[in-house]
Amino acid sequence: MRKLTYFVATTIDGFIAAPDGDFGFFLRYVTKDFLSYLVSEWPETLPAPGRTALGIGDAPNARFDTVLMGRGTYDVGLPDGLTSPYPHLRQIVLSRSMAETPDSAVEVVAEDPLTLVRGLKQEEGLDIWLCGGADIAGQLLSEIDELVVKQYPVLAGSGMPLFRTEFAPHHLTLADHRVFEGGNLVLTYTKSPA
Repeated sequence: MRKLTYFVATTIDGFIAAPDGDFGFFLRYVTKDFLSYLVSEWPETLPAPGRTALGIGDAPNARFDTVLMGRGTYDVGLPDGLTSPYPHLRQIVLSRSMAETPDSAVEVVAEDPLTLVRGLKQEEGLDIWLCGGADIAGQLLSEIDELVVKQYPVLAGSGMPLFRTEFAPHHLTLADHRVFEGGNLVLTYTKSPA
């Protein structure tokens, strides 16, 4: 069965974006060794313009063949004309307010996120990447099999949290960790046995 992995950038204090949804401030903390790691281990998580700039536009998908995102995450690239940020993946935007897709390569789905993910997990293929945002992550918390946090060495004070949901502690197991120049961390958590 396919896994759902929430692979996401965060500040030390647990924010995935500024209060207005912008997450571009993370780029200034991408060190050379960290970028090399992303390119070699997670190439499909880099958006099309980044893949092209890095010369890996045709790199095979290592882990995922599907990406899920909320409308807020998807909307970030629209002002720059980026209507298909991950053309190398099946792109699904979960939104009840978006009437139609601005790009035929992007599916807009209004159905219940849990029902959708449970169906996707039954399909053949690589794993599923949840790239954001907080509301969708909160709704899908019970279906997230792996949480991979790219923690950047910055405090934000406020912003969009990693998960937006009611208080309900979930114990996770630290399965792996990596430390990079400049203080970047990649922390991989899995569900703890029940």
